Amino acid sequence: MITALDHIAIAVPELEKAIARFKEDFQLNFEGTEDVQDAKTSTAFFPVPPTSIELVHPLNGEGPIAKYLEKKPGGLHHICFRSDNIEEDVARLKAKGYQFLSDEPSPGAHNSKVIFIHPKSCDGVLVEINQPGDDH
Repeated sequence: MITALDHIAIAVPELEKAIARFKEDFQLNFEGTEDVQDAKTSTAFFPVPPTSIELVHPLNGEGPIAKYLEKKPGGLHHICFRSDNIEEDVARLKAKGYQFLSDEPSPGAHNSKVIFIHPKSCDGVLVEINQPGDDH
């Protein structure tokens, strides 16, 4: 079941500059960075309870965020809903006709499992479903 808005992701062309903006200018608590090899993404998290802002940047200049930034100078990339059982949610949504960008969840930040719903299934919005790992 979907239980919360987990985070809002913002694609950024310069990760350190964006971290400084959210940390210093907006005075948000900085949780740290993490590279997500499977997604070819560097992430930085700023908790804003009960959700988070996630800055996403291409890892080694490649991957889906790099392609996004080739088309746009940055901006809102996706919203993420937290799930307590991602497999059940995926099965339920597939039965309703939702299309996903992959066949099954993959590893995400904070030892989570993640999957993305194709934007054409959600009025043009990229939606992620995230089941947190035991350490988050």
